[in-house]
Amino acid sequence: MTLATKLRDNKAVYAGAGAVDLAVEKLREVPGHVNKLQDTAKENASKLQDNIKEFQEKVDTKDLPGTAVAYATQLGSRVAEVIDGLAERGKTLVNRVEAEVPEISEPKPTEISEPKSAPRAKVATAKKTAQSAAKKVGD
Repeated sequence: MTLATKLRDNKAVYAGAGAVDLAVEKLREVPGHVNKLQDTAKENASKLQDNIKEFQEKVDTKDLPGTAVAYATQLGSRVAEVIDGLAERGKTLVNRVEAEVPEISEPKPTEISEPKSAPRAKVATAKKTAQSAAKKVGD
């Protein structure tokens, strides 16, 4: 089984690819949302200050543990749904890219040949030449 086949069968790879694809999509939408949010933030700031006192009076500390458990349970199921959605999105992306790019096969192992040794006559001639050059330099 090739590495590419192993990766295709891995849900985490698809979830990662889906997350990246979703992030790119959402980042392209950011500049338009920033301008819109700046305007609404100014309007909502004054409304929120008025509502803070009202919410403080409604909160009952006895209900907090039960609410926290319910929230954690709901959050866990939502996380599982999001991961499944990202995995599906990533699988679609990988399949789309795979259709566009031809499969890269694993390289075939090549044999490394041993370097050929020089013939003994050439080695002997080289030694004699080096020795005679050394004698001339020494004289």
